[in-house]
Amino acid sequence: MTRSQLRSLAGLVLLVVAASAATGWWRDRQAAQVGRELAGVVQPGDIQMISSASCGFCDRARRWLTAQQLPFTECFIERDANCAAHYRALGAQGTPTLRVRGQTQLGFSAERVRDRLLAVPPGSPSAVAHNPPQGG
Repeated sequence: MTRSQLRSLAGLVLLVVAASAATGWWRDRQAAQVGRELAGVVQPGDIQMISSASCGFCDRARRWLTAQQLPFTECFIERDANCAAHYRALGAQGTPTLRVRGQTQLGFSAERVRDRLLAVPPGSPSAVAHNPPQGG
């Protein structure tokens, strides 16, 4: 490779790294904004998460919910027979499986949690329907 080609390659690599960092910064900023929006509406019992002990996506969801100081309950399908039974009854296809005001959500997305919390008023019939077991 010539010196000019190496400089071009180095410039391209630097550009990719900068774009990746900017994308991560923007995503973190958006997630923090969603957290601020949820802080005003989420109540204890609104968010319930069915997890697996080996689930990295569950870890990510747990860290985000905790960092935003949002109340949530969590149970683990490997540790809690009631949790596993509830998971099967929902027909869940993976973890995390969230129940947000009674609505089932496969996988974690802060935006989908926000949209469900804002769409279903506290105390509505779907908000109090069939809650998963506590534990974990």
